[in-house]
Amino acid sequence: MKKSNYYPPGQNDQIIWNTNYANKIQEIGPGIGLTPDEIKSIVADCLWLVYLLQAWLPATRNWSTAGTAAMAEAQTGDGTKLMVLPVYVAPALPAGAAPVNTGALTRIFAQVQDLKNGGQCSPKDQATLGIVGKEQAGPDWATLQPVFTVSIVGGAVLLKWNFGGYAAWLDAIELQTDRADGKGYVSLAMDTTPGYTDTQPFPTTRTVWTYRAIFLLNDARVGVWSQPVSIAVQATVQA
Repeated sequence: MKKSNYYPPGQNDQIIWNTNYANKIQEIGPGIGLTPDEIKSIVADCLWLVYLLQAWLPATRNWSTAGTAAMAEAQTGDGTKLMVLPVYVAPALPAGAAPVNTGALTRIFAQVQDLKNGGQCSPKDQATLGIVGKEQAGPDWATLQPVFTVSIVGGAVLLKWNFGGYAAWLDAIELQTDRADGKGYVSLAMDTTPGYTDTQPFPTTRTVWTYRAIFLLNDARVGVWSQPVSIAVQATVQA
């Protein structure tokens, strides 16, 4: 069974992960061959990231909101007082945290990989450190079906699709289109990156284009075809 990435995508979960790793590596590190300097460096990277995620980034977002409000007041305020611009003040560093060189997360990931490759970190210790992803159930191949939308953006049809949470089990998506020209569905693309733009020039008369999709694994179709999705297209005629 495949496993998810051990590093969580959500900001709040990343704070929890880095805090746990900083704490647990101090307990487990000496027993798996890490030197005091290595442990100190890892903890410094984690605590710096926790500060940025937990305090500095939210503060900068609040500052952005305050800046927008100040701009609005400058333009449309009631005119009764002299304008005073807000001043951004970064949150104070918590005890134990200090700036580190750029690339903190890259260093943490590299060190985690070294632990896994070294063979000294037991499965139990890896679980304690949070460096093992959770097991994920695979898709039901009998019912797996792409879901996507189409819209016109910049004079082209944009197909917004994704792997539906099953990217670990899939390689690509096959896209087909029926341009109402009597040819039926024809190949449009084999796409590996979510989101595809159909660059076919629009016809001069209003036409309905229809799209469908199916997932691919090892160049073979898996699951079932999507529901057809249609959109009316027509080239803009310049006066």
